[in-house]
Amino acid sequence: MTTSPGQPDPVSARLTALIDLGFQFLHPTDAQGQVQAVVGIRVHDGVVDVVQLHAEDDVTATRMPVDEPDIMAPSTVLWREHGNVTTVLDAVLALPDESEHAGTGTGVWVPAGAGQFRFLRS
Repeated sequence: MTTSPGQPDPVSARLTALIDLGFQFLHPTDAQGQVQAVVGIRVHDGVVDVVQLHAEDDVTATRMPVDEPDIMAPSTVLWREHGNVTTVLDAVLALPDESEHAGTGTGVWVPAGAGQFRFLRS
């Protein structure tokens, strides 16, 4: 993706908008330390939003209830989009905060190893 001098990179602008919404980004690595993806996670309003960027044309975003046991491979999906980076990030930015199918669990997601997360109920 190319941009003119002085013009903001459209992908960076979208990622900054996600950070402004509260997304936190992780960079899971393999055993050799190579980054496998860029993963953004936002927990809000009874849902978890996850964005996984593997390549410019391989991006997946998922919304699930907050009490979903495995956010990287959820069994309950409220919304999902897969495609190129601009299409998927625009779709995430257009999502409403509220979801009628939100979970009721309260707690926090914490790292539980390389690329693994665990929900701790409060």
